[in-house]
Amino acid sequence: MKIIKYSDSEFRAALEAVVDRANVDLVSHDATVREILKQVKEDGDTALLNYTRRFDQYNLPVEEIKVTSREIDDALNEIDDKEINALRRAAENIREFHSRQTQQSWEYQKDDVLLGQNVRPLEVAGIYVPGGKASYPSSVLMNAIPAKVAGVGNVVMCSPTSKGRCSPHVLVAAKIAGVDSIFKVGGAQAIGAMAYGTDTIPRVDKIVGPGNIYVALAKRMVFGLVDIDMIAGPSEILIVADESARADFIAADLLSQAEHDEQAVPILVTCSEKLAQDVLKELKKQASSLSRESIIKGSLSKQCLLFVVESLDDAIKVANDIAPEHLELAVKEPQACAERVRNAGAIFLGHYTPEAVGDYLAGPNHVLPTSGTARFSSPLGVYDFIKRTSVMSYSPEALEKAAPLI
Repeated sequence: MKIIKYSDSEFRAALEAVVDRANVDLVSHDATVREILKQVKEDGDTALLNYTRRFDQYNLPVEEIKVTSREIDDALNEIDDKEINALRRAAENIREFHSRQTQQSWEYQKDDVLLGQNVRPLEVAGIYVPGGKASYPSSVLMNAIPAKVAGVGNVVMCSPTSKGRCSPHVLVAAKIAGVDSIFKVGGAQAIGAMAYGTDTIPRVDKIVGPGNIYVALAKRMVFGLVDIDMIAGPSEILIVADESARADFIAADLLSQAEHDEQAVPILVTCSEKLAQDVLKELKKQASSLSRESIIKGSLSKQCLLFVVESLDDAIKVANDIAPEHLELAVKEPQACAERVRNAGAIFLGHYTPEAVGDYLAGPNHVLPTSGTARFSSPLGVYDFIKRTSVMSYSPEALEKAAPLI
């Protein structure tokens, strides 16, 4: 965690290191994941149960792989109404936003030739939701709702359990989002099950959702047999700020990403050296009071950079070069700055639009391109769950006319 000024000799090298960041190296786990996928492809449910016993330390009976309606009802009774209402409100916002992404089939006639494009949803989509110590109901909403808005007929979900029990928040989120089937399996074996199909879990057309290094590698390996959303890297936030920004706000938003993972990338780019100094103080102050202090300190010490540049134009150029997952514009005129942004997964305008509101409530998708892929990739959306098929029809006269040109 350090302040680097534009005039410093290390500025260019530090910036290039961020620009050239890449996804986590997956090669060292290649053989392990290939073997898991091979076993799932060959042995189906039996392999799933074996790996659940091995990795989750739980003997899951085959008849309990699929979550029952009773388990979902129990989950609804277990969490309080305030949390359920918060999930419903978020779902409404996500559904409303994504409904504006829908596409329609179209056609036109020209000289006895009919040309067009059919838009059709995928038949089956698979969602992976991480388990472990944390609960990710927002991930369920962000992945499942666009699929349902697109018209996907069967949305299935896989999530690891704790002693055979799914997170009640995840189950309630799945119910609210309209997930059709939920299965108690996780890891690379869950990706294999959705890619190949088993007696219990259907084969899907596309797999979406975050996961650990084994899940990421499994998704990469099955790509081509099924589609995937992306291979996500560590979470990122870049804040462009001028002298109008509040240091305590900036620090809080940087920490909101630093607490995710020691590899999370929190960056400030500002034309105010005073603000950078104040943010540095606030980071140290606020980090010491948070429950995930050890993870936060790991991220801040390894990944956090505070760049001081000469102008707001320079700050926007740095942001475009880095192409961050989350970009906050904490400046006097955020809309004007946003018009110059070319590369970002999501843009948060002004002093009162923290990144967390986009993660959990606002409506735009929080599944965003990382590791600089915002240069050419987009957030997850309805368009990820549809196919476009070209259609053409020639009359006899049109074909005769075209024949010499073919």
